[in-house]
Amino acid sequence: MFFGHLSAQQKPVQTVYFDFDKYDLNDHQIKTIIDFAKKSDTTKIESIQIYGYCDDRGDNDYNFELSTNRVKTVQDILTSNGFNKNKIVVIEGKGRVILNKDSEGNINETRSENRRVDLFMVKKNSFGKGIYNSFQEKHKVGDRVYLENILFALGSSALPLESKKELDKIAAILQKNQKLEFEIRGHVCCTPSYYTDAIDEFTHERKLSFNRARNVYLYLISKKISPQRMTYKGCGNKFPLSKGAALDRRVEFVILKI
Repeated sequence: MFFGHLSAQQKPVQTVYFDFDKYDLNDHQIKTIIDFAKKSDTTKIESIQIYGYCDDRGDNDYNFELSTNRVKTVQDILTSNGFNKNKIVVIEGKGRVILNKDSEGNINETRSENRRVDLFMVKKNSFGKGIYNSFQEKHKVGDRVYLENILFALGSSALPLESKKELDKIAAILQKNQKLEFEIRGHVCCTPSYYTDAIDEFTHERKLSFNRARNVYLYLISKKISPQRMTYKGCGNKFPLSKGAALDRRVEFVILKI
């Protein structure tokens, strides 16, 4: 089973567009995907994620199925033209894109841009052996995963909106992989070495890293992930990544059972 991560600031590396109510591609769009597959050096990327969309017409169920079929079309073209299928870690139909008031001036153009599939790249991590910035197709017990979007504000254990969005994606895929068990570890930055942890501004306790891990644990439970599959602990300031303070205000997932 596959897991993935996508930075909120990242833009698609490739987009292809579909005709109304279709999930096959014309020759020009097929060539775009083939060229992308042939030019991609998969040794330099950790994974690719594919998301499909529809315009605002039609009901939700129909458009969800249509967007999913569009994603499958792109996936099949990629793999049949040499792209490493093990690098495709997320394929997801998003359904229809609802129009907003700013889109109403040129509704036909907006709708054509919403009938699309976006491809995103996750660059190969630089953390070292057994440490990843996205969940992999295959893990070993003891592997660690850092997700750059599950970070916290200074002194806070509250989950930001972007972190919740990332956890929603993880929860959805965990539902499909019932065997994986893991530990959630919380961390802090910017704390003197004579303290083992930082103070949580909400509880005023010196257990900020513990509270960060616990809040991730509780959020995943709220998304129907069994607590029997998870444990959590606070690691304080003992394991800085030396990649900036933001990445030290993190949680990580340690694989316990596969």
